Amino acid sequence: MSDLKRRDIIDHKAAASELNRLGGDKDLSSPRQRAAVLALMKHLHRRGSEVIRARFEAHSDGAAALTAICHLTDQIVRLIHDFAACHVYPLNNPLKTDRLSLVAVGGYGRGDMAPQSDVDILFLYPYKQTGRHEQLVEYLLYMLWDLGLKVGHATRSVDECLRMAKRDVTIRTNLLENRYVWGDRPLFRQLQSRFLANVVSGSGQDFIEAKLIERDTRHARMGDSRYVVEPNLKDGKGGLRDLHTLYWIGKYLYQVTKTEDLVTCGVLNKTEAKRFEKAQFFFWTVRCWLHYLTGRAEERLTFDLQRDIAGHLGYTDRAGASGVERFMKHYYLHAKYVGDLTRIFCAALEANHQRRPLVVLPGLGLGRKAPAGYQLISNRLAFENGTNLKAAPVKILDLFATAHKNSLDIHPGSLRRITRNLRLITQQMQDDPTANRLFMDMLTSEKTPDIVLRQLNEAGVFGRFIPDFGRFVAQMQYDMYHTYTVDEHTIRAIGILSQIERGELTDEVPLASRVVHKVNSRDVLYTAVLLHDIAKGRGGDHCVLGAQVARKLCPRLGLDTAETDTVAWLVEAHLAMSLAAFKRDLSDPKTIADFAVLVQSPERLRLLLVLTVADIRAVGPNVWNQWKAVLLRELYNATADLLTDGHEADSRDSRVAEAKVRLRTHLSGWQAGTVTSLIDRHYPSYWLSFDVLTQARHAEQIRTTERDGRWLSVESRADPMRSATEITVYTHDHPGLFSQIAGAMALAGASIVDAKIQTMTDGMALDVFWIQDDHGAPFDRQPKLARLSSFIQQSVSGELRPLNELQRQRRNGFKNRTDVFTVAPHIIIDNKASRSHTVIEVTARDRPALLHDITDELQKLSLQISSARIATYGENAVDVFYVKDVFGLQVASKNKLAQIRTALLARLTAEEAALRVG
Repeated sequence: MSDLKRRDIIDHKAAASELNRLGGDKDLSSPRQRAAVLALMKHLHRRGSEVIRARFEAHSDGAAALTAICHLTDQIVRLIHDFAACHVYPLNNPLKTDRLSLVAVGGYGRGDMAPQSDVDILFLYPYKQTGRHEQLVEYLLYMLWDLGLKVGHATRSVDECLRMAKRDVTIRTNLLENRYVWGDRPLFRQLQSRFLANVVSGSGQDFIEAKLIERDTRHARMGDSRYVVEPNLKDGKGGLRDLHTLYWIGKYLYQVTKTEDLVTCGVLNKTEAKRFEKAQFFFWTVRCWLHYLTGRAEERLTFDLQRDIAGHLGYTDRAGASGVERFMKHYYLHAKYVGDLTRIFCAALEANHQRRPLVVLPGLGLGRKAPAGYQLISNRLAFENGTNLKAAPVKILDLFATAHKNSLDIHPGSLRRITRNLRLITQQMQDDPTANRLFMDMLTSEKTPDIVLRQLNEAGVFGRFIPDFGRFVAQMQYDMYHTYTVDEHTIRAIGILSQIERGELTDEVPLASRVVHKVNSRDVLYTAVLLHDIAKGRGGDHCVLGAQVARKLCPRLGLDTAETDTVAWLVEAHLAMSLAAFKRDLSDPKTIADFAVLVQSPERLRLLLVLTVADIRAVGPNVWNQWKAVLLRELYNATADLLTDGHEADSRDSRVAEAKVRLRTHLSGWQAGTVTSLIDRHYPSYWLSFDVLTQARHAEQIRTTERDGRWLSVESRADPMRSATEITVYTHDHPGLFSQIAGAMALAGASIVDAKIQTMTDGMALDVFWIQDDHGAPFDRQPKLARLSSFIQQSVSGELRPLNELQRQRRNGFKNRTDVFTVAPHIIIDNKASRSHTVIEVTARDRPALLHDITDELQKLSLQISSARIATYGENAVDVFYVKDVFGLQVASKNKLAQIRTALLARLTAEEAALRVG
């Protein structure tokens, strides 16, 4: 946009001439005159904004757009001020006290105005406010508001500005970015000089500490990670506000006005200054797209906006990564650069000012002796003077290992030196046994290895030392399931493994917390967690490709042949346990037998369980829940029983028997015959699917329903562990029951996140569903639950036809957060997973009524659903059904199997197309 002339945006001279004509028109009354001025200003602002946007959309130059928006705003403010001063409130002999200066502050003063940014103006007067000040300010503000601008303003004298700036660091920061717009220039200069002399001078250290504390508080509020998949561009860690913080500190200490000045001051070198500018330009451009595409001051890069912006910036799909994933990787890399710059900045400021540390971090010991080969500066570990990294690059890793071992933070000066010398981490150092042992010591540390690994990653050392890890640094996965980038997910998984081993998660994952201490090799387990996603983004099956990487890398890390084989197997099979637990019927003996054949040994089973738990918990908040824990525990126990002949885990029959005894004990107040009758009505799978408290609730629901002579009952219970509401339906079983209930829930606005179908020996159905609302919160408001219960009763009785109602809703159109994603329906039909059932696995975009559509089609195909596994992974729904044909047998006919696949695909494709059109 460099070729865009200012006159193309707004012709100040022509506009002023037209305003003078309006001001001199004696036939215009005051209201008509104001209306004419407002109409002209709206035209000028709208046209100027259209010119800026058109040029931005053609070139995606955020810096030029921000400059142009500030210029347009300046001209509008000046024109309105001059019209008010000359024609609305003219003053022939103004006094010194009537002087007024219009000062841009904040982002407007910095020249950093995105399309929907606020216009922050300080109306500055010399001593006290006069009537003329009030008139001009009021006219200008109302005119700007009527133009649709968001104006933040303050009206103060010079003395008031200085007094308030001393008390409030936010006001001080705003004034730091002051810029003359119009009015009395000497008054503005007086504010500048007195601000520097009376407020800034001598207060640099306090200002820096206040801004860094403010930054840390903001980071904590935003999640304290720059690697979330929907980051906040402005306030998130590594975003624009962090760059602003560096700029504010530099301007406060050195009065810099541009990035190059930081080089002159010795704070940054030329390469670092270019990185600063590159990150700033990238963020500015993305922010402009955010504002233009949404029409509001949107700062969050949501999934739908990520895809749109990636397209506008020319990112295209490539092997192993989509365009949007490539765009977001660049975002995260820039955010990481900002973190690097922060460390460099702090190191330079400490060195230049020789005062107390600018960054106060926890875990620092006072009065401690420096470890051999190092020095302590402000109680932080630093290289000794004269350390030659070129001669001994392994000192880079040793610094991190020593700091972690001694619970010391690393001095930012040493981190800055490492950042500038990453090229020393060559193939020779990667093959150095000492370097690899240091790395393994950090990876398998018994205290918070994730902290030191994250430090290695932040400094750029991790990706240089393990190049395969470096390939996925800052790599996102464009879905709603994964909360973090691949590198951050991996480091979090290692941290969670360490927590499990230290016994900090015993209540949440008791089985893994017990099993982890039985594994034979900690090195194998930690290395497997490190490498489980190492091949993501390369195209192909990342499990298979990751195993190949493991076979090459593990010997370098010091693992022997047997350990390498085990790590490679774990990486290749790291999804197997969750797939079996969450997609297969664990009451089917063949499921357990097939999994036991895959695992082969109790040691691999233990390793795989702990890896699976750490992996799932590291995906993001609320992904792990007790339902997953129950399924994994059941699969583990059953497989261990098969592998050890019952010596390690209780046998299935004994566990069923124990469950019955527990319920009988729990219902000790009931008549013995009633309890026996109830117990005999459940199949064995029931006793392995629910805990005793849930079974007792079911027993009470069944007894109460039958005592009252009802044919159906619906019970609800909040399940805080799952952030869901548990719905239990007890009624007569019949074909299509599942579909009727699912349809009723869709109509009520409930999203089914899990389901467990139980048919009893007497033909009754006891179906349990876990549901949430549209926002992923428990579906627990009483009016909504009452409506849901009514819909279920009407649907099961035939009074309500969910399909008709759902189609009517679709025609009216309703939006879902997953609408931005496209998931091609996929059907897998498996007759080998079970000896008695056909297993149908359906993958499709998660949406309201999906489960109803699937089960309704299965009913039309005359299939009986014996059990189901309902799971969602972000925008992907993966629903698995164990079905039999009309005769109660496995579906064997090839023609029938083809018909099932064709019918399901046709139904899902048609429903998805209808939703897209709607």
